[in-house]
Amino acid sequence: MPDGTQKPQASTMRKRLTVDEPSPRSVFLDVPNMPWEETKFPGIRCKTLYSDGSGMATLLLELEPGAVVPLHEHTAIEQTYVLKGHFVDEEGECLPGQFVWRPAGNTHIAWAGKEGATILGVFLRPNIFADGRPFFTEEKKA
Repeated sequence: MPDGTQKPQASTMRKRLTVDEPSPRSVFLDVPNMPWEETKFPGIRCKTLYSDGSGMATLLLELEPGAVVPLHEHTAIEQTYVLKGHFVDEEGECLPGQFVWRPAGNTHIAWAGKEGATILGVFLRPNIFADGRPFFTEEKKA
């Protein structure tokens, strides 16, 4: 129930509202116990929370103090929520609990402040990096 006092039975399979078929199952992740993955960007590690193969991705990113996300262009809206630390670019800065979104075409360099940063990033398509490096999730493609 919505008040959290009673869980629905696991064997109950809900049907979709728009077609006569079972509702796809939710995917739950134990994020604290997922390993951090190294990226091609020095001082930046990530946990891929969602990736659909087309470039849409939700990433938990941990940036060491001063780590830099090099010059890149957003190919679609990017959304970033700062969990810890200080996340900065030429246009502004975000502290814990703050949020920034960037439109398609936004081109910038971003970096972590002296205390580093942990951010949640939501990407609709991979960014294009000036030096040709692949986006965080591109190497996972087959």
